[in-house]
Amino acid sequence: MPATWLAISAGAAIIGAGTGVASGISGAGAAARANRKADENARLQQIQAEGAAQVTNAYNKLVHFADQENYKRQQEYQWETAIRDWNYQQEIQDFQYLQAAKQFAGSVELTQEQLIYNSVAERQAVESEQASFNELMAQDAFQREGMLIEQLQNEGKAALMQAGGSRAKAIQSTVAEVGRNSAILRASLMSAGLQSDRNMRDIAMSRYADDIRARNAMMIEPERLPDIPKPIRPPERVFVEPMAATAGYIPGPANQSTAAPLFAGLGQAAGATASLAGQLSYYNRPSTTPAPVIPGYTTTGPSGQSVNIPPLQSAPPPVPTSN
Repeated sequence: MPATWLAISAGAAIIGAGTGVASGISGAGAAARANRKADENARLQQIQAEGAAQVTNAYNKLVHFADQENYKRQQEYQWETAIRDWNYQQEIQDFQYLQAAKQFAGSVELTQEQLIYNSVAERQAVESEQASFNELMAQDAFQREGMLIEQLQNEGKAALMQAGGSRAKAIQSTVAEVGRNSAILRASLMSAGLQSDRNMRDIAMSRYADDIRARNAMMIEPERLPDIPKPIRPPERVFVEPMAATAGYIPGPANQSTAAPLFAGLGQAAGATASLAGQLSYYNRPSTTPAPVIPGYTTTGPSGQSVNIPPLQSAPPPVPTSN
């Protein structure tokens, strides 16, 4: 039986050693494949980063060109608008001046007409006053003539009706009455003449006041305003070329060790080999003790109970024993 179990243990050790070596080789291959995948991913990320940088640079250049073109078009539009507004304002200013000049010419014409009217009104007032004064003088002359006739008549009557001193007194009385009436007429005529002079002065003053009001109502002669300053082009804008974008730093992948799984498999194989060597050494030693129980099998303990021995690492599945 020990030889059988020894053969089984040797087989299990060989299988374990082979499994460890195969596992190490498989792990090393998996690590190598993972490293290759990581390198490929890193290269792909670098390519993507460089492509993104190129796309960004192309876009920035396009935006920069569009900004310059939009700025030029906007500047040209603003300049044309400023020139058009300047011409329009100039035309409005000229039109307003022409309108003011026309209004001034109309005001001058109205003032001249008003002055002519004032002159005509004054002449009519003077003529009316002179006519009134002439009527008074004619009336005075008629009254004086009537008084003279009446005086002569009274003197004739006195000469016919009376004689001597009574006649002389009657004639004197008649002459005195005529003189008194003549003095009254002369005083009235002088007063009328003075009043006529005052009326003439009032007429002249009224014409002078009317002329002043007419001249004050006349518009002030308009003056042409200075020309509106022509617009000036604003300074040109300074454009800065966009900074070129570069691909960001892509850190290299953390590669797995391909030797570690191989060393682990070799260690496992070495462990299985060492276990087998230990068992061989144990069975080959001279001893009077009962044969050891092979791990992974059921045996009988000192008290007669069954004991399950756990299997060694990489041992084959347990095989039932026959008593």
